[in-house]
Amino acid sequence: MEEKGYNADVLVIGAGIAGIEASLLLSRSGRKVYLVEKTSYIGGNVIKYEEVFSNMECATCMVAPKQQELLQDKNIELLTLSEVETIQGSFGNFVVKVKKRARYVDLQNCIGCSACFEPCPVSLKNEFEQGLGERKAIYVPCPGALPNVPAIDTENCLRFKKGEDCQLCKEACMFEAIDFTQKDEEIELKVGAIIVTTGFTTFDPTKTPQFGYGKLSDVYTAFEFERMYASNGPTGGNIVLKNGESPKSVAIIHCVGRKEKGYCSTVCCMYSLKFIHYLKHKLPDVKISEFYSDLCIPGKSYQKFYEKMKETGVNLIRSDGIEVSEEGKGMVVKHKSGTGEENGLAVDMVILAPAIEPRPDAPELSKVLDIPQDTDGFFTEEHSEFASVCTPKQGVFIAGCVQGPKDIQDSVAQSEAAVGKVLSTL
Repeated sequence: MEEKGYNADVLVIGAGIAGIEASLLLSRSGRKVYLVEKTSYIGGNVIKYEEVFSNMECATCMVAPKQQELLQDKNIELLTLSEVETIQGSFGNFVVKVKKRARYVDLQNCIGCSACFEPCPVSLKNEFEQGLGERKAIYVPCPGALPNVPAIDTENCLRFKKGEDCQLCKEACMFEAIDFTQKDEEIELKVGAIIVTTGFTTFDPTKTPQFGYGKLSDVYTAFEFERMYASNGPTGGNIVLKNGESPKSVAIIHCVGRKEKGYCSTVCCMYSLKFIHYLKHKLPDVKISEFYSDLCIPGKSYQKFYEKMKETGVNLIRSDGIEVSEEGKGMVVKHKSGTGEENGLAVDMVILAPAIEPRPDAPELSKVLDIPQDTDGFFTEEHSEFASVCTPKQGVFIAGCVQGPKDIQDSVAQSEAAVGKVLSTL
């Protein structure tokens, strides 16, 4: 689609909630969209959640219809297992080279029956499940992931890694969907504008050893706890300790990594309060203590949610100098009060709320796009007040957590703004 010498097609990089929303809006306006996603599935971090604050809406119920709509949209060409390698040209006439890795499973023939999983002799930690579950070398990240078509992990598959003539997955498939002849592709796209929605990662709590993560068995990150609670997660939604028992007392620690990063991630307080709902829903008698240095409760709906969670009897403790240590067969959260008094609280489980930070591949993508990063590593907007979705490079827009920490509502709103900018200028 071209008008006045400009190409009106659009490239969206990243198929999380912001990228999905942007792609659908552009398609509805009649634009051709190329949606490039690094992983084998769409939905990003949002599909790891069971429920989202503040209305505790089912995350799958919210996202799945949009995923299905996107997969069936003829105006949207989805390129999974793909990464942008180079971008040349300028606003209205970008030439983009994309490397698309082979899935080795035919998207048309596969019916998602999962018969190929069990015969695979390779088992390894599932990254999607934060290492709490295992997967095979041919896999989908979790039940319900879309597209519901597995991919072969060539870094661990015996056939690709060691050159063995293993065909067990292929022999198990009745629909001839396994195709070892597939090759990686170099694809050239011509577009007029680019929207970047590659999302975020979270702070590594092993960098804050005082919280015991990686040393004490029942200290979990927020995403690990999300997957533990999820009905399609590794424990089937059961909140359990490593010994298989349910915790009777849980500590939730806010602001993990805030001092190290130097900024507030804005959403950590809210999802930490959401965990009160999670715990009380599955374990009504559990004792919950939340340790915080500051509480960030923005907006009228969030304030109501906060007041509702306080009614559960949660112990909200304002504290600093927190340290988690092993004591006997359990753990103790040592903390200082505002007056400097030291206290200790025995708990069965600790949940950490790590800071939101840019993805590790952000510097590389920044160079490819020729757009700057701020001192924290997020992509820099043209103007923080009047052009938060525009970058200094004309024709390249940003939305969601690539620009800074934000919740789902703000990420979607920003993707809508980015689409508005594209439609009004291209």
